[in-house]
Amino acid sequence: MQIEKIRGHQTEQLFKAVLELKDIEECYKFFDDLCTISEIQSLAQRFEVAHLLRLKKTYETIKKETGASTATISRVRRCFDYGNDMYDEMLGRLYPDEKPFTHK
Repeated sequence: MQIEKIRGHQTEQLFKAVLELKDIEECYKFFDDLCTISEIQSLAQRFEVAHLLRLKKTYETIKKETGASTATISRVRRCFDYGNDMYDEMLGRLYPDEKPFTHK
């Protein structure tokens, strides 16, 4: 969707660092140093919204279960519809027995 807007040396350096993380504990420590608690919670919430959308939950159910606003849910849904398919790809790797989101 907006890859070209974020592409650059600083972003590439960040992504390479993330790829070097060895386990969950390193992720916790790295993101604790890198982000505010609110930023981490926001990212985690979006990913959970994506998971619930993939499970075909309603916006109301997602809002109740995650506390996400309808604007956040809609943004994640737009990524499913017009994005790079990476929510679905990552969720498929984490939950291989779940059916993928059908959208396009």
